[in-house]
Amino acid sequence: MSRILAIDYGRKRTGLAVSDTMQIIANGLTTVPTHELLDFVAGYVQKEPVERIIIGLPKQMNNEVSENMKYIEPFVRLLKKKLPEMPVEFVDERFTSVLAHRTMLEAGLKKKDRQNKALVDEISATIILQTYLESKRF
Repeated sequence: MSRILAIDYGRKRTGLAVSDTMQIIANGLTTVPTHELLDFVAGYVQKEPVERIIIGLPKQMNNEVSENMKYIEPFVRLLKKKLPEMPVEFVDERFTSVLAHRTMLEAGLKKKDRQNKALVDEISATIILQTYLESKRF
């Protein structure tokens, strides 16, 4: 089998997570500056077998897409142009930042580490991917 790559898109930096090849467990991969994201993803896909890409879908509490979607859509268009054979899916990302902070707190990270926005983004991408993986099991 191949991996699934998840993206928690941000205007400045983007968190990435990847599944194991059995597509059971999500692991944080890294955080990259968003302006380098397309090249990073293309390079990663060349090195590793990736089956699909999951992107966090920013929704508001009323289930409408949030304003951040206007930044994500152009990236997705470029991604599909660069990797036309790669399936791209969206997964609701509501509460992932809250869950990421809670995870960091429960893991016993110090306050300074919990304020590391890059780590929050990477954990958020991991939560998005784990949510996707769990939804496909049942």
